[in-house]
Amino acid sequence: MLIFLNTLFLPNDEQSTMSTLTITGIQTKLSWEDKKVNLEMFEEKIFSISQPTEIVVLPEMFSTGFSMQPERLAETMEGNTVQWMKKIAAGKKIILTGSVIIEEGGQYFNRLIWMLPNGQYGIYDKRHLFAYADEDQHYDPGSKRLIAAVKGWKINLLVCYDLRFPVWSRQSPPLPPARGLGGEAEYDLLIYVANWPERRNIAWKTLLQARAIENQCYVVGVNRVGEDGNNVYHCGDSMVVDPQGEILYHKKEEEDIFTVTLDKSHLDRVRDKFPFWKDGDRFTIENPR
Repeated sequence: MLIFLNTLFLPNDEQSTMSTLTITGIQTKLSWEDKKVNLEMFEEKIFSISQPTEIVVLPEMFSTGFSMQPERLAETMEGNTVQWMKKIAAGKKIILTGSVIIEEGGQYFNRLIWMLPNGQYGIYDKRHLFAYADEDQHYDPGSKRLIAAVKGWKINLLVCYDLRFPVWSRQSPPLPPARGLGGEAEYDLLIYVANWPERRNIAWKTLLQARAIENQCYVVGVNRVGEDGNNVYHCGDSMVVDPQGEILYHKKEEEDIFTVTLDKSHLDRVRDKFPFWKDGDRFTIENPR
C-alpha cells in the first residue's frame, strides 16, 4: 500500500524559476525565556544584514529558548511574536522562519513559522518531540510536513530532533511510469532549526551530512550557541551541506550571521549524474498517537 505524506505547498508571490537561492542563518545566544530581549536582539541582527538575501533562518524556539513552560510562555498565532515576524519580513523584504511556542485549541506546539513578506505564512508543528527532555509531556506532535515553494525551489522545513528520524524527511521516489522519464524530487532543500546541545554535536553534524547525501538535496542547519536556563551548553555547529555531503559552511562556538547562495544547476547535475534517490523504497508513515 502506498500512502503519501501530507504535504502543504506554499507558493511565494513570484514563482519564476531561478538557478540560485540566497539564505542567511543567525547563530546566536538566546536570553532564557525573555521574549522582549530576544526579539529586539534578532531585529537588530536582521536589519544589520547588508548583503542581499531572500530567506533568514532563526533557531528553534528563538523567542524563548528550548523551554518546557508552554503554559506560561505560549502565544497564539495572533500574538506578539507572529506579528513581529510579519513586521520584520515585510520591512526587510525577506522570508523569515524559525520555531516558537504556540497555543491552539488548548494544545501547545513547537511550531515553525514560514513568514512571507506579504504577511502570508505556512506552519509546521514539530513531529518528533524530545522525550529525553520531557518535550512530549508539554507539547503535542504535528502530523503534516511543510514543503514551501520559492523561485522554483522546494524547501522541506523541519525542527531539531526531527533530524534523527530519516524516514520523515526521506524523498519519495517517482511513481513507476515516471522512473524512466526523469521524475521530480519532492524537495531541493532541507532546513532544520535547532537548539541542539554541544554534548551530542557529533550526531548533529553527521546527520546533517547524511540527510543531504541520502536525499540528494542541500541541507541548512541553524543552531544556537551558549547556555540555556537548564545549564545546557550549545556550541552552534550551524552548517550548510551540498547534495554530495560537502560542507559549504560550518561555524562552532561563535555567534555568526552567515549568508550562502545555493546553486540549483549544481543540484540538478548531481541528480542527473547519480539518480540514486529514484531507487528508494516507497513506504507508509503512521500519524503520531
